[in-house]
Amino acid sequence: MNIRSYTLLMLCSLSLAACKSTSSTTSDDSNTNVIEAPLTLHYEIIAIHPHDTTSYTEGLEWSNNTLIESTGNYKQSRLRVLDSNMKDKISPVKLAPEYFGEGTTLFNGKIYQLTWKEHKVFVYDAKTLNKINELYWPYEGWGMTHNDTAIIVNTGGSNLYYVDPNTFTVQKTVGVYNNFGYVANVNELEYVNGKLYANIYLTDNIIQIDPVSGRVLATADLSNILAMAGIKNDPRNKDAGNVLNGIAYHKGKGTFYITGKDWPVMIEIKFK
Repeated sequence: MNIRSYTLLMLCSLSLAACKSTSSTTSDDSNTNVIEAPLTLHYEIIAIHPHDTTSYTEGLEWSNNTLIESTGNYKQSRLRVLDSNMKDKISPVKLAPEYFGEGTTLFNGKIYQLTWKEHKVFVYDAKTLNKINELYWPYEGWGMTHNDTAIIVNTGGSNLYYVDPNTFTVQKTVGVYNNFGYVANVNELEYVNGKLYANIYLTDNIIQIDPVSGRVLATADLSNILAMAGIKNDPRNKDAGNVLNGIAYHKGKGTFYITGKDWPVMIEIKFK
């Protein structure tokens, strides 16, 4: 082998090594951008509680041993404050016929209640349910919850809006996504121990969300929960709109209360 041939061979070898090194680096970089699929959340039923079948549940939240429920439908929307036996502690607030009640949350001694298309947020004194303010919301109102500093609202798409509790101006927006892309129909919300839980409208799924990034961390399939609770007449067979909707975390028990629109039961579960 002459010197020229040896030099060409060495150059080719170095070129191939460089290509291999570049290819390996590119592959490693692409792997870091892969979005992990959500984990599966399993659950067990702890107890079964009654639920008013005239309550078209849109929002649900525990505060100590008081359960706050906002219900929908025009001419039927209410805000209710219930005890642990699911009985009214205070006379329910009936919304005017032109308002459709949606999500609710309690923050700093005030209960907030969204309306669907009417751009109103009603604010009540938590002890008396006297209305003390009305705020403007420019979008549809669906689900609502809060963390330590902000109220979190969604509008039926994939976005979560973190808003100022006093003015309802948007402070930041976070999109909910999984390994397939953005997740639509995010509905009733609950903030628990640094994670968000949400119903996905018209499905039997509850998702667990990282509230900072918006990534779906886990998914629970509750399609058999009514049958497991011994309910033979599924309310969804009567009306397709009677879907799973309502998540309330009871901090003292460490359990979630799950229900749906016009469901006959509220089912207490524990995720595992």
